[in-house]
Amino acid sequence: MPKKQHTGLKWLWRIVFVILIVISLALIFNEQIKSWLVSSYSPPVTAKTVKKNQTKKGNFNFSKVKSLDFQTVAKARMNKSSIKVIGSIAIPSVDLYLPIGKGVSNETLALAAGTLKADQTMGQGNYALAGHHMIKHGALFSPLYYRSKVGQMIYLSDVTHIYAYRTSQRTFIKATDVQVIDDVPGKKLVTLITCDKTGAGRLMIRGTYVQKWAFKQAPTTIQKSFTSHFNNKY
Repeated sequence: MPKKQHTGLKWLWRIVFVILIVISLALIFNEQIKSWLVSSYSPPVTAKTVKKNQTKKGNFNFSKVKSLDFQTVAKARMNKSSIKVIGSIAIPSVDLYLPIGKGVSNETLALAAGTLKADQTMGQGNYALAGHHMIKHGALFSPLYYRSKVGQMIYLSDVTHIYAYRTSQRTFIKATDVQVIDDVPGKKLVTLITCDKTGAGRLMIRGTYVQKWAFKQAPTTIQKSFTSHFNNKY
């Protein structure tokens, strides 16, 4: 075999070997990389961006939501500008802090909590949010599955105000029980929906409205739940 051909073949095998190593590492650390892509998402949550995004249309077709695989998360990070951030949610007792995006597009649910109705308003009616459940206990809505309890406080913020709810119900429901997001006459609620451990059913966390504050007038510890975990400018 000529020397040049032998050298070329040797380099080709080295390149193939490196590619195989990279692919193997990616497969081994798939979940870790995916969790990092989700947890490191920190969009701006400002009065300007929230006001702008509230006027935009969202995607509310839940039937097109994909499972949270690596490709979905990677695509969401590449298209993060498509997520219409309209606020944030904080549940300090379970260490849950997430931006809220308008609608339930795959990009939105891959990185944030998504609103389930087009016309809902914090502090009014039944404010319903959906979020994915991941293997990592601290990502997205996973803390609800592992650590939520009745009596815990849930806080929502639209930048201008902070809205407080107290968890009143924690129950497993069928995936077809979509009526749980409907408004209940005379009640102000927050309803959080995520998958159960099997993925076939749903876990519903419901909170009843307690009060709201202008952001700067809320207790300092509650303000910090938002200012310490989000890229905020209040």
